[in-house]
Amino acid sequence: MAEERAGLEERIIIKDQHTKEIDLVNRDPKHINEDVVKVDFEDVIAEPVGTYSFDGVWKASYTTFTVSKYWCYRLLSAVLGIPLAVVWGFLFALISFCHIWAVVPCIKSYLIEIQCVSRIYSLCIHTFCDPFFEALSKICSNIRVALRKEI
Repeated sequence: MAEERAGLEERIIIKDQHTKEIDLVNRDPKHINEDVVKVDFEDVIAEPVGTYSFDGVWKASYTTFTVSKYWCYRLLSAVLGIPLAVVWGFLFALISFCHIWAVVPCIKSYLIEIQCVSRIYSLCIHTFCDPFFEALSKICSNIRVALRKEI
């Protein structure tokens, strides 16, 4: 009974990953583009004091900038959004595939092979270096240093 429930929960979790609802209000929940694409009219165009254009020109410029930026983005995302989503999906699938089927097995294989080298290296260190440094420590153990301050 417990195995059936665990299998059912696993199928529900797997199904939820592919059919989850998309939040159409908050489209950047992890804030990955928070500091990148916030470009407003005031960030691009500014008139210093003493060189003002007509108020109507300034308002029309603001409206033109804002509306053209909005509709150009919408048009570009409508035309290129889905093809680029396919490209990025393919790229991340390829990266995941390479990581799962090539990188991790190579690392595991390397770690298995390096264990043999590690044992040989450890044996050499303990055989040759340990006695040398023990003898050196016994030689240097009788050295005494005295510091005196003479005025």
